[in-house]
Amino acid sequence: MSLIEQAAKRLEQLRRAGAETKDVAGAAPDAPAVAHTPDLLPTPEAAMRGRGAGAPGLAARGTNRAEAREPPSPPESAPAATLESAPAKAGAQAKTRGGQPRLEINLERLQNRGMVTPGAPRSQIADEFRVIKRPILSNALGRSGAKVKNGNLVMVTSALPGEGKTFTSVNLAVSLAMELNTTVLLVDGDVAHPDLPSLLGVANSPGLLELLTRDDLDVADALVRTNIENLTILPAGSHHRRATELLASEQMAILLRELSSRYPDRIIIFDSPPLLATTEARVLATHMGQIVVVVAADSTRQQAVNLAMATIESCDVVMMVLNKADKTDVGTYYGYYGDDPKDA
Repeated sequence: MSLIEQAAKRLEQLRRAGAETKDVAGAAPDAPAVAHTPDLLPTPEAAMRGRGAGAPGLAARGTNRAEAREPPSPPESAPAATLESAPAKAGAQAKTRGGQPRLEINLERLQNRGMVTPGAPRSQIADEFRVIKRPILSNALGRSGAKVKNGNLVMVTSALPGEGKTFTSVNLAVSLAMELNTTVLLVDGDVAHPDLPSLLGVANSPGLLELLTRDDLDVADALVRTNIENLTILPAGSHHRRATELLASEQMAILLRELSSRYPDRIIIFDSPPLLATTEARVLATHMGQIVVVVAADSTRQQAVNLAMATIESCDVVMMVLNKADKTDVGTYYGYYGDDPKDA
């Protein structure tokens, strides 16, 4: 009888006696279990048979069926890797839930472009927007009579592209932010062609469209604080093929209610697309309490203005701003009071 046949017979005797064969402590993974039996010595042939015989090979190495079904134990380095990755994941979540980092708007660049900036010397553009913002504030906060429904939702738009609606939106938002006891949220509602990223340096997403499509994103995660006190920005978000439907959805109405009611002194300015260029502006207009239509002097045709006004259906307060005028008497008049620091 060969050595292999003797080993098989011995294993059969042990099985009948109810004994369990176990690996010898410290033995190599592929070493046969019979190595712990003094009178039986493994041979290379037995070792090769154990490797290539599949389940029988496991049995030959002393592993019962229950142990064979269990997954292999992770390497000793796995716990350390898990401990190292946990703080990293927690940190990533904390960053997401903490919102966007504060945006440092280049105020000098804005001032050089003739725009309103806080702390700048008295200017004609600042005086002109002081005049523009007064009725908007009154309607939004009810300071001079009945409060307009949804009056703190203000859309700035135009009939056609290139008339200065983003220029007006930013100046109006900054001017309103300079008011006492007023906070301003500037929303980039031009989801097709957002201009705030290039003008203010704000990242485009996450933003408005992400808030309408993602359940895991909180409003605070998309808002961007700025170095202009009381001014926060909500970017447009990534392009979406169904942007119009999203802006007209019930989710949009819910979001607007949340944004407008979170702070009682908040004015929300929407930089909207042109009314005649896209359908998004017409959809946004249905949610607004006030609409400001920007008209470019000496370039916007009367017919375009009339058509744009006809697209506004459900907003009772619609104002117009003349932009790109060579001369205005408003700035000259208010210039007489430029030395009074209390005049805001």
